[in-house]
Amino acid sequence: MSMETIQELFEHGLEDIYHAEHQLLDALADLEENTDHDEIAQAFSEHREETQGHIDRLEEVFEMVGEPPEKEECEGIEGLIEEYEEFTSMDPSREVMDYHNMAAAEKTEHYEIAAYGNQIPLADQLGMDEAVDLLEENLREEQDALDELKELTETFEMDAIPAE
Repeated sequence: MSMETIQELFEHGLEDIYHAEHQLLDALADLEENTDHDEIAQAFSEHREETQGHIDRLEEVFEMVGEPPEKEECEGIEGLIEEYEEFTSMDPSREVMDYHNMAAAEKTEHYEIAAYGNQIPLADQLGMDEAVDLLEENLREEQDALDELKELTETFEMDAIPAE
């Protein structure tokens, strides 16, 4: 595929974020399973449900473009998942794992926010108003998830984690 037009760039970005959302669907299940803190696990569960909605909206955008939903490997998300797997192999304490899970989720939210933030102006430039609306809805939910994670991180009791 050549990459010479806004349309091609937009479609490539859709494929990338579509792949990322699918990867995160599984990763959020792992985060929920690897978290002892009920409120944090609940946040991961709720965001997993939202992520399925993001996938559904992206499929609608693919339909608007007239292309079948396809995945382009998202190296950024793959790297974040690999980093997470490496960390879990270090056998962290439960408290450290809970905190790390929130930090890892925050990193992915920042990535997704950037991805949607980059796609929206392309859709706008292409005159795809309905696609803009769907992508903005995904973006808002990602921003809300990030805000919730930040609140959880700020209230997390780190007293159980040794300082040194």
